[in-house]
Amino acid sequence: MDKVHDFLIILDGYLGGGPWFVYLLLLTGLFFTLYLQFPQIRFFGHSLKVVSGKYDRATDVGDTSHFQALTTALSGTVGTGNIAGVALAIHLGGPAALFWMLVTGMLGMTTKFVEVTISHKYRELDSEGRIAGGPMYFMKKRLNITLPNKKVINTGKWLGAFFAVATILSSFGTGNMPQINSIAGAMHATFGIPHIIVGAVLAVLLAFVILGGIKRIAQVTSRLVPSMALIYVLGALAVLAYNYDNLIPSIVSIFTNVFTGTAATGGFLGASIAYAFNRGVNRGLFSNEAGQGSAPIAHSAARAHEPVSEGIVALLEPFIDTICICTLTGLVLLSSGVWKDKVYNDFQRADQHILADYYDESDPEEVKKLFGFYDGKTEVPRYTGNLEVVNGKITQKLDNEITILHARSVAEDVVVTLDGEPFTGEIIIENGRVHESSPPVSFRGQSLIHSAPMTAEAYTRSFLGGFGQYIVSIGLMLFAFSTAISWSYYGDRSVTYLFGTRYVLYYRIVFVLAFFFAAFTDTTIVWTLSYITIVLMAVPNLIGILLLRKEMKTAIKDYWTDFKKDHPGEKSY
Repeated sequence: MDKVHDFLIILDGYLGGGPWFVYLLLLTGLFFTLYLQFPQIRFFGHSLKVVSGKYDRATDVGDTSHFQALTTALSGTVGTGNIAGVALAIHLGGPAALFWMLVTGMLGMTTKFVEVTISHKYRELDSEGRIAGGPMYFMKKRLNITLPNKKVINTGKWLGAFFAVATILSSFGTGNMPQINSIAGAMHATFGIPHIIVGAVLAVLLAFVILGGIKRIAQVTSRLVPSMALIYVLGALAVLAYNYDNLIPSIVSIFTNVFTGTAATGGFLGASIAYAFNRGVNRGLFSNEAGQGSAPIAHSAARAHEPVSEGIVALLEPFIDTICICTLTGLVLLSSGVWKDKVYNDFQRADQHILADYYDESDPEEVKKLFGFYDGKTEVPRYTGNLEVVNGKITQKLDNEITILHARSVAEDVVVTLDGEPFTGEIIIENGRVHESSPPVSFRGQSLIHSAPMTAEAYTRSFLGGFGQYIVSIGLMLFAFSTAISWSYYGDRSVTYLFGTRYVLYYRIVFVLAFFFAAFTDTTIVWTLSYITIVLMAVPNLIGILLLRKEMKTAIKDYWTDFKKDHPGEKSY
């Protein structure tokens, strides 16, 4: 698994971790924001009226209402990205990462508006009479190449097929595996429930929902999303009220660190400007999925007589998901101080390194070396050899022989256990990792934490006390479960595009099985896989909507022309 994770890290470095992807994402959103004259601001009030059903017609065609389409798409975005993803972004990039998440959310409102409008325009009916839509359909119809001799090359068909395959992969790497993995981890940490039990129970519930198709999915998500968001937000407000004296400094740090990077503080080793920018944008996309092309699949099912109105509804998603919920989570993490504090926790194998020297985190020069190690710019010697352990304690003198790193921090008070009991014996270490021939020991100790455990810890630092972790665990379970529901629909529409409706049932069965097994798969590997699948979807989708930019502007103009005729007393743009 360590070798698999190392390979995925390298691959992600060229894809989601590469600067080219970040710039493609942001510049696409910026281009459409300027090209369409800030639609996320101009059309915001109108979008609230559309989603309320004020302009619905009895003759509108589709499987869901505007509100159901919005909540279905939101259930696909409001998930681990809001709880675990924000924590991971701040863990990696410091407070400035939250700033870049907000920028991504603001520009993402326009990107979402565009991609949903274009996809809704080219939706189809499948062989069973249900709506089938998404970027693969506009690619198939509009991205073909016409040669000078009028011969048409079906490039759009193959680009759509690539997007559909990427969506299926992403349904597992984004909407399935990280979701149940985070749920199982949180439920085990909070209630002590075994991962396999959580996976089994929720896999059965997932099967019950998704086998009913989009109408049952819409019914469930339209009730689940508002309820879970309310509970989570109330809990966040309780934390902020308790830590009110840290609130203003936390807000200031989000903006001041944008231009300076974050200096080492507490157990946090620091973050460069570039690292905060890269991971903030990356996590912002994972949170709201603007540009990824997933939400247009849900919105294509909405009842509407033309596509722009559904695009206007869709621009609310990044606002609710990133600008509202992610900001709350980020302020909770910063004001509580948990992002830079070491806490006692179980170490994850893929997040752990054993170095062949001692590093003092109170020494700025040595901290700089460790940050460079994580940033890939500094080589430090990794330990190879045997570690002697007696009654859970490593006998090597940590002051001159080794340093154990976990979660980008220097670990302290490390205890080695086997089956929950203190271990005595030898552990074989190869290049800083526990060798597969060693006993299956576990490491525990004081270190930084990230993802859902960090958010859970932050919620306990409030009036809620220990009860706060239950809000996060239950909220995470509801958020993540609803995300898996929506992504199953995205995957089944992609299977329909590629193979027809007869293979959808097989996809759903595999989706449920993967959901179960991912409950006890290493979290770090699952998150890294999700970064990669995001890029595979986003790139063809972003290129496609950029090529159809003039068509988008024309569609908006036609929408407001018709709107003035149908609603002469209403404000138009």
